[in-house]
Amino acid sequence: MGYFAELRIALADYLDNAQIDTIYEAFLFGEKAHRHQERLTGEPYITHPVAVATILAKMRLDADSIMAAILHDVIEDTEVEKTKIARKFGKDVAELVDGVSKLTQIKFESRAEAQAENFRKMVLAMSKDLRVIIVKLADRLHNMRTLDALPLAKRRRISLETLEIYSPIANRLGMHNFRTEFEDLGFKNLYPMRYRVLTDAVQKARGNRKEIMSVIEKALRESLTQKNIPACKIYGREKHLYSIYKKMHNKSVPFSEIMDVYAFRLTVDNVDTCYRVLGTVHNLYKPVPERFKDYIAIPKANGYQSLHTTLFGPYGVPIEIQIRTTDMDCRAESGIASHWLYKTDSQAANVSHIRAQEWMKNLLELQKSAGSSLEFIENVKIDLFPDEVYVFTPKGNILELPNGACAADFAFAIHTDIGNTCVAAKIDRRIAPLSTVLANGQTVEIITSPHAKPNPAWLNFSITGKARAAIKHFLKKQQRAESIVLGKRLLARALSTMSLSLEELSKSNVDNVLHESGFKELDDLFEATGLGTQVPLIVARRLAFSGKDEQSQADAEKRDAQETLSRQPLLIEGTEGMAVRFAKCCHPIPGDTILGVLEAGRGIMVHTEDCQQIIRERQTDKCIYLSWEGSISGDFQVPVDIQTINERGVLANLAMAVADAEANIDDISVDESDGRYSLVRLIVSVKDRDHLARVVRKIRTVRAVSKIARKVS
Repeated sequence: MGYFAELRIALADYLDNAQIDTIYEAFLFGEKAHRHQERLTGEPYITHPVAVATILAKMRLDADSIMAAILHDVIEDTEVEKTKIARKFGKDVAELVDGVSKLTQIKFESRAEAQAENFRKMVLAMSKDLRVIIVKLADRLHNMRTLDALPLAKRRRISLETLEIYSPIANRLGMHNFRTEFEDLGFKNLYPMRYRVLTDAVQKARGNRKEIMSVIEKALRESLTQKNIPACKIYGREKHLYSIYKKMHNKSVPFSEIMDVYAFRLTVDNVDTCYRVLGTVHNLYKPVPERFKDYIAIPKANGYQSLHTTLFGPYGVPIEIQIRTTDMDCRAESGIASHWLYKTDSQAANVSHIRAQEWMKNLLELQKSAGSSLEFIENVKIDLFPDEVYVFTPKGNILELPNGACAADFAFAIHTDIGNTCVAAKIDRRIAPLSTVLANGQTVEIITSPHAKPNPAWLNFSITGKARAAIKHFLKKQQRAESIVLGKRLLARALSTMSLSLEELSKSNVDNVLHESGFKELDDLFEATGLGTQVPLIVARRLAFSGKDEQSQADAEKRDAQETLSRQPLLIEGTEGMAVRFAKCCHPIPGDTILGVLEAGRGIMVHTEDCQQIIRERQTDKCIYLSWEGSISGDFQVPVDIQTINERGVLANLAMAVADAEANIDDISVDESDGRYSLVRLIVSVKDRDHLARVVRKIRTVRAVSKIARKVS
């Protein structure tokens, strides 16, 4: 009973005796399960889950959550199974415990992958029941409070994970108290020397601040009394250590500048009074321009509401003021926990809970689009940045995006289909590219086209996890479709050397090859062949011959097959997409004699036949004979080196010559070789070799040109 005493006192404030008795049964169950286990501190292991439960009891969470906290390590660290917990304490408790438990039964390639997959599992559980994350945060908080018993390296790793993941999650859920303790404890264990130095500095500075704080507080009270503003409470507010450290580190400002700022929080009874108080303090001290934020009209993503303003105070010191209602103050401190801490009909509690559920919905969309757990957790980290910009849709709805978000991020935030088909944006009624970074208060309209699709270049400027995950997901699907088509063509061509077609293959041979290769369906084999991870000729032989016949038949026909393939080259149509790419070393264009090299996981890289980069590959199974489709169209880049005499206007004349040949210049550079001559390198977009020849002829007509040649590797 000794370990349960403090918890019982906390529970007695809000639960009835029957519920407390059930929780005590869970305590006895957990104590028995952990009987022979100890923490590194030497204490019985049960002290940890009970401490976690006590944290939750002070937040007034329901009985199921308290029981889940007591049992949260039972599945992971003992022989007890989920079904036993469900039978004894109910399905809800079992699901909560399972959601918090790590994936201990699965072997991962790295610690990072294991952590990412554990986090992904927890997010899926959170989406079903938000109490999972609250139990997990309380678990992490107690672990952070007792880190001293761990080795230094482990303390640093856990602290870094807390600062990168759990502190931002607590912030995203509006749980300010958890966030500040996470940050200060993480800071203490990650940078112990810096923590000690900063702690000493704050304690010394605190004594010098008391007089000015009392002067400001007195002036505020007198001013509010004169305006007959009722029941306004004034609190002096001090920044926590990690916040001071981050400001010093990120903004490169000395400690003295940060401690020169005096902060106060004013709480009142209703929203109208908030704005009256704002007017009063602005009359008392002059406001600093562009330092006012109205989070009441436009709340933060985590539901936080308050008025923020900065004033020029007495002696020229800056004063930061926060003005909010009592309900808003409760939500600012407890966030989603206010749903349980206060009555659920409280507007503050419900708003935080609804916003948390919206965030869960976004996380589910992210995890569906992410290719791996590591990719998913990186996308989540991106979306946990606390700073937001607030922009408007054409209908006047407010959209919250991370600071630095662009028009493409806005498009995907509205809907994935909008993002997938967007081509440009109208920002405050002016056409702008999708890469345009958005600012607070702008109205954004997305222009779409049914034929548009995401471009890999969008990943260079999109910053939201949702946008990046959706773009990558689309590109992967597109690459798969293109690779399947290309792989099918490669296998059909390889089979033709054996006088076979895909339709003539026996089902048993196909099933054997799929089973041996670990593929579920034929499209998977086509995709692997198109991506270059399977060699077409070898796969074709395996599909054509089975068992003992395969090796003898294959060896006999290999030379003939290679010769036949050289006579039946694969036609390049120019529409293969990401499955076929053109080498930057030789820049092949239609009309060139070309060869292809299969690159594992990337498809076919097309080179010119005389390219020095593929000499080693020519006699291997990776080399593919290619030819251009007769009706191929499109623009192809080709580099041209031009030696010119140094004279005025030569670049303009070269540009005009290229334009006259109906071509474009994509890039230009000049290398002055000596005082009289310069080497001009142009990257020109042309249709084919004939078009290039016309461009060269036009360039030769420029009087200053002495030599011209197509650049080769």
